[in-house]
Amino acid sequence: MTRIATIPQQRLTAGAIQRNQERLAVTQAQLASGRKANDLAALGTDAVRTLTTHSMLARSEAQSGVARQLGTTLALYDTAISGVDTLGTNLQQSLLTAQGTGETASLQDTIESAFSQFSALLNADEGGVPLFGGGQSTAPFAPATLAELSATPASDFSDGTVHASARVADNLDMTYGITAREVGGGLAQVFRTLADAGPFTGALTPAQHAALKAAGTALDDAMTGVRALNAENGHRQAKAETLATRADERANLFKGIISANEDADLGQIAMDLSQQKTMLQASYSVFSQLSSLSLVDYLR
Repeated sequence: MTRIATIPQQRLTAGAIQRNQERLAVTQAQLASGRKANDLAALGTDAVRTLTTHSMLARSEAQSGVARQLGTTLALYDTAISGVDTLGTNLQQSLLTAQGTGETASLQDTIESAFSQFSALLNADEGGVPLFGGGQSTAPFAPATLAELSATPASDFSDGTVHASARVADNLDMTYGITAREVGGGLAQVFRTLADAGPFTGALTPAQHAALKAAGTALDDAMTGVRALNAENGHRQAKAETLATRADERANLFKGIISANEDADLGQIAMDLSQQKTMLQASYSVFSQLSSLSLVDYLR
């Protein structure tokens, strides 16, 4: 006697429905998250490469951040040193004019104004940390006036000797720090010479004339040193910018690799979603038809 039963077929169809539902759920999760998998384990053989690439990406982004922050610091150095150069050039012109005419009209005010700017530039800071501190947290140039400069010849500078450095690439540290003494040591001596010879009022005396000449010669030497420092700082700026660009390029490359491994293909997902919905609907239809079958229909 032939056995007639639909239960085995119903079980097979129910299993197919469950599998189709699982596939559809995975596809919907991919569509919602935009990723192929919810965790690295689901990536299979690509998991190790993806983890390594994530590490390399983090390092490149960190190096890019350091290089860009360094670029900001170097720009502040450039502003301060350029300011010292400008005031030195203007002071030099004023000294030459006074020597040529023998008159000192407004010369004292010019010297005092230049010194005030000079002191402020040497004590410039970045986020509360002195730019030219050399590792020290206090203002690197102590005298606030020409009188204080003349009275304390041995304690002008309180900067350290540490030259700051930064890791800007793999196995590459850039030393970029500049101390106040390096920028303003020579110019401070010029201001001391002028402070000792002043105040400048009326016609120049022979002693003052000689002091202006000596100060002018020393100022030439000091400005040569300042410009050399600024040129070296400019070279570091260009290097930091190049390194930041290269780090960004590496980061973009790593992001592309990670995207290829992790990000879902939305076009393919749309096709899969449509196909899986169709298969699930077909499974529902077959199961419904099997459930509605009755032996009575065949015994009529």
